[in-house]
Amino acid sequence: MSKPTLIEVFKSVFSAAIGIQSEENRKKDFEAQGSLPTYVIAGFVFTVLFVVVLIFVVSAVMSPIN
Repeated sequence: MSKPTLIEVFKSVFSAAIGIQSEENRKKDFEAQGSLPTYVIAGFVFTVLFVVVLIFVVSAVMSPIN
């Protein structure tokens, strides 16, 4: 099998993060095509972006309206 594209990696990481990743897709990601470091890096990037977005949203909601 060919290596997953960047979009496929982020799609898989996003699916896993929100809990809808199927066992079949997880096996396909790690056993057939992808490498662990690729998914770890993508997971780290997703987590950092998620936290930054949460901080931005909370800051926007909590700031007084001028």
